[in-house]
Amino acid sequence: MYTLKKSLGQHFLRDENMCRQIVDALPVTPGMQLLEVGPGAGAITKYLLEIPDVSFKAVELDTEKVQYLEKTYPAIQGKLINENFLETPPPFTGSFSVIGNFPYNISTQIMFRVLEWKEQVPLVVGMFQKEVAQRIAAGHGNKEYGILSVLLQSEYKIEYLFDVHENCFNPPPKVKSGVIRLTRLEQPYEVKNWKKFMLLVKTAFGQRRKQLRNPLKGHFKKEFLQEPIFTKRAEELTVADFVALTEHML
Repeated sequence: MYTLKKSLGQHFLRDENMCRQIVDALPVTPGMQLLEVGPGAGAITKYLLEIPDVSFKAVELDTEKVQYLEKTYPAIQGKLINENFLETPPPFTGSFSVIGNFPYNISTQIMFRVLEWKEQVPLVVGMFQKEVAQRIAAGHGNKEYGILSVLLQSEYKIEYLFDVHENCFNPPPKVKSGVIRLTRLEQPYEVKNWKKFMLLVKTAFGQRRKQLRNPLKGHFKKEFLQEPIFTKRAEELTVADFVALTEHML
């Protein structure tokens, strides 16, 4: 058997219908490369291993779970990477999709990692704490809309698919969960300088209650700061607004 590790944010999905629903949310194409992040005790892994003509790998930090998975699902032999997802290099060359019941304590960092690999990752299906899922999917003008929403929506179309009830887990978490799908935009926004874009978005939302002129004053020429857009707050700007503003940064 295996033990639950609170430090790793482990709550295991035990509702088989829900496991299948998550796997079904992944559009499968023959020959695709697929990475599962945090397979844990294999709740969705067992279904992923059954998909024909897919090159599958999984990253799991917990050595005890790796041993359990290898014993329980012989088909996974040689496909497990016993490392921290946040530190491991891309597991495939070329493009690969990502799926997982993401450990909630690092789910935001997982998304930043996906952004680092955005050229290689056209598709993500993930279960998150519900409020994180809502934040990623939120549109401008919404109080959930924030740094992750803007950065991810500049590259991906985001769909909030369904809620996952606490009782689907063992032990039940104290929070609700939600599943979202990210599909790379056919025409992503043209962010010419990703570093500046990230800095702009993070700085703007760092003081989200204030008019943009305040947090952003060091990043634009004085004259340009007189533009009407700087009287708005960060959450009022669309992804396109942020991309356009990046062009004018010092």
